[in-house]
Amino acid sequence: MQKKLAIILFFITSNFFAQTLLHPDRVFDGEDMHDNWVVLVEENTISYAGEASGVELPVSTRTIDLKGMTLMPGLIEGHSHLLLHPYNETSWNDQVLKESPVERAIRGTVHAKNSLMAGITTTRDLGAEGAGYTDVYLKKTIDDGIVPGPRMLVAGPAIVATGAYGPKGFHDGVQVPLGAEPASGVPEVIRTVRRQLGNGADFIKIYADYRWTPGAPSQPTFLQEEIDAMVATATSAGSYVVAHASTPEGMMRAIKGGVETIEHGDGGTLEIFNLMKEKGVAFCPTLAAGDAITQYRGWKKGSEPDPERIMEKKWSFKLALESEVDIIFGGDVGVFSHGENYRELELMVDYGMQPLAALRSATSLNARVFHLNELGRVKKGFLADIIAVTGNPAVDIANMSNVQFVMKDGVIFNNEKE
Repeated sequence: MQKKLAIILFFITSNFFAQTLLHPDRVFDGEDMHDNWVVLVEENTISYAGEASGVELPVSTRTIDLKGMTLMPGLIEGHSHLLLHPYNETSWNDQVLKESPVERAIRGTVHAKNSLMAGITTTRDLGAEGAGYTDVYLKKTIDDGIVPGPRMLVAGPAIVATGAYGPKGFHDGVQVPLGAEPASGVPEVIRTVRRQLGNGADFIKIYADYRWTPGAPSQPTFLQEEIDAMVATATSAGSYVVAHASTPEGMMRAIKGGVETIEHGDGGTLEIFNLMKEKGVAFCPTLAAGDAITQYRGWKKGSEPDPERIMEKKWSFKLALESEVDIIFGGDVGVFSHGENYRELELMVDYGMQPLAALRSATSLNARVFHLNELGRVKKGFLADIIAVTGNPAVDIANMSNVQFVMKDGVIFNNEKE
């Protein structure tokens, strides 16, 4: 109670009602769109979602009118790096080498708040990128009510094969901090998984492929038996593994090893996506990161033809749609600005996904894939993580950039109508 009261007093508004009735133009419940629905929140739980005529209001219920808006579950970001900021501000190498974990943690608190205000009420953070377990402690400060931010699922340092990650470009006598924890051989990768879980990682991220030298094409990193061992170790501990993978062989090894999601997947083929569908492995395409990086490198989007990297992304995304594999909303935000997570939704639609499917991806689908059984739906008994956006995003996905109302765990953090 003290934790929640601290959040209310410091950040917001008048959250002094046990019951709140939300009255938008329409409700997206995580699966379908409904006109003329209302939603009743009691403390931190949704107690009713449906036609206005079907609700009995408790005494002292306050009503918040969200006219002209669509109310929906809080967004679940599937691939973030709250400890990174856009690469056109500072390169990844310089962030890892020149920004201390303390500075990056402070930046992370700002990124967390910006994400929450943009409707991200839960985020899966895919690695501290050289900042150790800072993500674990950022999660703790949010959970303790010290700073505002989304619920976090964190990967800790992540694991890469020895020699396969950066920063690179130094002679062999120079030791530099790395963006992930290196490991090799079955005994060592088992120890590394156990250590990371013991230090607070919610799940394990591995790099199934990467560039062995700067500028070289990605190649597989871990052997099949190493991936198998890491997945078995995490599963035994009640956790799971996700894989950075962009080459067909790296993706194949990760799928065979039993990872739960594939991140990026630029080189995915229809055969691979069909196998992912068969095995229940979800796909996080991170379209917005590729779009942003290509623009940082000089592409004038809209006035120049698509470069090869963008064409490859569009093709792999088309194949993924054709296979009907579960596609996760996750933009690799941190490569671009936190709070602009909507860019991934816009690109998913631009590359061929129906807007309603994109909204499901960012809510109920991500909740299912990430084992968040009380989130991702506007439904009786679910936690009150709820947002509202102007207009109807099922008609125009660009409306997702205009979040007007944010409630997390029953607490209002943003209400542009008040």
